[in-house]
Amino acid sequence: MIPGWMPPKTRTTERARVAAEPGALVLLCVVAWLVPGAGHLWLGRVQKGVIFLCAIPLMFLIGLMLEGTIFPFQFAEPLAGLAALAQFGAGLPWIFARMLDAGKGTVTAVTWEYGNTFLIVAGMLNALIVLDAFDISMGRK
Repeated sequence: MIPGWMPPKTRTTERARVAAEPGALVLLCVVAWLVPGAGHLWLGRVQKGVIFLCAIPLMFLIGLMLEGTIFPFQFAEPLAGLAALAQFGAGLPWIFARMLDAGKGTVTAVTWEYGNTFLIVAGMLNALIVLDAFDISMGRK
């Protein structure tokens, strides 16, 4: 046996155990939210992490290209407020889109509803990915 060498499964389990410490767990969740897939990369789940890293920003970009709207946080209209909350879940793609003033959306565009759906689903999927990274770090998966 090579000194210091551990089978891949043991390395992943060890990373998950270290990530379960309270301070590291908060940092893991914040990084996983900001950069889709980063939590899985951190935990050694490289294949899943790379897929998420590509898929979520691409989905968000497709939503913007389909004339989707990035909704403001105004809960006077509850469904628009919930859509804004869902889109916020996308992390850095949402932040960059807000900084670049993208996502104005064109309500009269044929693809507007599809664009909104892509933007909302990208945020919700990233939220689920963060929860998955949290569960992995807690040893539940």
